[in-house]
Amino acid sequence: MGEHMKVCIIGCGAIGSLFGAHLAKLSDVEVWAYDPNREHVDAINKNGLRLTGLADFVAPVKARADAKEIPECDFGIIAAKTLHTRPAMEATAHIFKNGAVCSVQNGVGNEEIIAEYVPRVIMGTTFPAGHVTAPGVVNQDTGGKTWIGPFLPKPASMQEVNQLADAINRGGMICLQMEDSRGALWTKLIFNSASNAMGALTRLPHGIACEQVWPVMLALAEEGIAVSKALGVTLDGDPVALLEYGKKVAYKHKPSMLQDVLAQRATEVDALNGGIAKIGKEIGVPTPLNDAMAVMIKGLEFSWTLKD
Repeated sequence: MGEHMKVCIIGCGAIGSLFGAHLAKLSDVEVWAYDPNREHVDAINKNGLRLTGLADFVAPVKARADAKEIPECDFGIIAAKTLHTRPAMEATAHIFKNGAVCSVQNGVGNEEIIAEYVPRVIMGTTFPAGHVTAPGVVNQDTGGKTWIGPFLPKPASMQEVNQLADAINRGGMICLQMEDSRGALWTKLIFNSASNAMGALTRLPHGIACEQVWPVMLALAEEGIAVSKALGVTLDGDPVALLEYGKKVAYKHKPSMLQDVLAQRATEVDALNGGIAKIGKEIGVPTPLNDAMAVMIKGLEFSWTLKD
């Protein structure tokens, strides 16, 4: 790798933009972004990528709606929705012939798909949240840490993990590198299975959902904790404490699945509640509430197809 590190953001929505803009502040990192939304791409190329809210600056990012126009990169950071992981990797695999791709997506199962397309994979989990407010503009709603580590069976080296973490930290985000990042992934997965699903079904922001439907959120989290224990994963934190902490710092934050429901977009429920339920079934841990959430949210998605 030369002096200049090249990073490509795959899916430059809210989360992808947070990483892309912070990394683009560094003089030794060149940031490219692949996103199929042409209007968003054009705005980024014309005006720079603008962050508002907790972070307030504009950064130079080279955005493209056609991945063929992006040169080979040392690292990819994929922040696409879980339903778009495969098409996004199909479009961008050529960029990472010699590179490593890091997932900062929600849920389980993304890294396995990425590993089909690239030589080395990094498993990541991120807590900062935001939303796109206009083409080329993203509001950072909450801060938080990111954890990254090699994904087995196609791991990036710890040297690469450290190099990417160092760049993310120098750009102004908080990134911790670890040999085993499954604990962080499962902590966020369990948090999301409670926060996202209940937000999507009740349409309540995180803090208000905690006040109104806490018993169900707690029971969802407890199912996920039971599955993680049976898998032998040591959680990085307590998902229940995180839900309570989120009530303080993200009281009015609309979880991403609620944002999807309000926009009548397909949700990530298959990789969240559906992911916990699928693994629970495989290892013999019952997850009736997560099963129910996955089915109900699929039903909600179907309701948008009905004609009056």
